Amino acid sequence: MGNRILIVGGGLAGTIIANGLCRQLGTQLRKGDISITMLGTSDKHLYQPGLLYVPFGKIRETELFRDQRKVLDKRVPYHIDPATNIDVDAKKVTTQSGKVHEYDYLVIATGSRLMLQNIPGMEEGAHWFYDLDGARKMRDALNEFDGGKIIVNVNVPHKCPVAPLEITFMLYDYLASKGVMDKTEITYTYPIGRLHALEPLAEWAKPAMDQNGIKYETFFNTKEVDPAAKTITSEEGETLDYDLLVTIPPHNGAEVITDSGLGDGGWVPTDRNKLLREGSSDVFVCGDTTNIPISKAGSTAHFEADTIVDNLVSLMTEGRWARDYDGKVFCFVETGMSTGTYVWFNYTTPPNPGAPSQMIHWFKLAYNRLYWLSARGLL
Repeated sequence: MGNRILIVGGGLAGTIIANGLCRQLGTQLRKGDISITMLGTSDKHLYQPGLLYVPFGKIRETELFRDQRKVLDKRVPYHIDPATNIDVDAKKVTTQSGKVHEYDYLVIATGSRLMLQNIPGMEEGAHWFYDLDGARKMRDALNEFDGGKIIVNVNVPHKCPVAPLEITFMLYDYLASKGVMDKTEITYTYPIGRLHALEPLAEWAKPAMDQNGIKYETFFNTKEVDPAAKTITSEEGETLDYDLLVTIPPHNGAEVITDSGLGDGGWVPTDRNKLLREGSSDVFVCGDTTNIPISKAGSTAHFEADTIVDNLVSLMTEGRWARDYDGKVFCFVETGMSTGTYVWFNYTTPPNPGAPSQMIHWFKLAYNRLYWLSARGLL
């Protein structure tokens, strides 16, 4: 048997890697010199960034899903059989069904999961848009909302660095168009002493919030939510009343990572340039699964995946390393219901958001349609 590549995780990162490898290693696959296998948890592939639009009725739910088998290259065996143990010493992965997969190279792309249960009362008292059920409930709540106090509560770590700002500005525009913004107060909370972890974004957001009369509370680390009293309290002792609570929930990595002893919180210690598990030469880590202190975003997963593809192909065909990952991230940012901006940055260049425009908003909507080409490794 030749080089066996096992990909654990059927989301964007794992799918781009599998498709990219197939495109570049077609000859080796035909000869049987290389095999690529993927383990996933669902027969559906979800376009997660599209969930942002569900609460506002701006996307059809059917647009969010494709059959994973149709997104993935047909040459890749895909098993809906979640990994339950990853043994990097024995180079084996055990799945829920009890099957054991051996590998020569492993790619861990297990993503992240919501941890609403970490904050007492959050699941019962808040709305969110990070899964389809939550986004649907938030849509229903917004349909019924006719004014009052809204809190946008940000917890860390979380996926998509710009989502808290996007949902805040989109809420403002949506409620203004509904005619209830004049009797609505929006308060944005953030756990550190500014409005965003990325300082340039914080500096850009402050005047935009001030202009729209959006209030903000910094150093607000959520302690608990009281759904009956409709209050949210911080570890710092601040209690805020709300009529509608929208939360950016805390996230952890996949349970299999913790259970396998590969990293606290489900995040795998990862070399930020090589994208290898620290101490490994045959275990790559991609997307949300890494502990690299950069944005957990789709574009991060995409640029990391491209790097891993190049390196795996080079290692197997030329026996050498191709290139390092430079920390590149690119994010479109919705600044309302009809305008947007964007940021890009890497390990050495900070983000520099530009003036919002309708054109950039349309660029983001166009990318929503192009995502499936991205997942197939064609963009």
